[in-house]
Amino acid sequence: MTHQPAPGVFPFRPTGPAVPVASVQGTLALDLEPRREPPLARVIPIEGTARNGVEGWARRYAQAAVEIVGGDRPATQLLRWSSREVYEDLQRRAVLVARAGRHHPGSGRVQPVRPRVVSVRSCFLTRDTVEISMHVRYGERSRALAARFERVRDHWQCTALDFA
Repeated sequence: MTHQPAPGVFPFRPTGPAVPVASVQGTLALDLEPRREPPLARVIPIEGTARNGVEGWARRYAQAAVEIVGGDRPATQLLRWSSREVYEDLQRRAVLVARAGRHHPGSGRVQPVRPRVVSVRSCFLTRDTVEISMHVRYGERSRALAARFERVRDHWQCTALDFA
């Protein structure tokens, strides 16, 4: 008894030469050998008081940023401490969230679940450049923020901010 394909279904017939199948077919090819070269970015050690000061400032900045995006604060509160790109992105996010929630951005509404910055970790690339990762809780949910701060004249300015 031979198998007949269903009406409208055509049997597979190779039309070209056979293609060899790689040994990693269907898997993610990872290089599992340990890296022996140093990381690309050099991290410099910073004394505890300076590190704690920057991390405390970054915590307050992040708290304000998530409240801006949620509609609790106007974006203008971070104007001085944000680069133009970061400020425009905060405004854009606030408008999108406000549109979805049918409220006005920065109108002082209180979110049903208040965001709270839980932890802050810093990595100094130079004495005037620091990258910071932050963990933010929204009730039972979590988000991560990554930021880059650079010293501009006499204060820190956020030059990159990414929500994950």
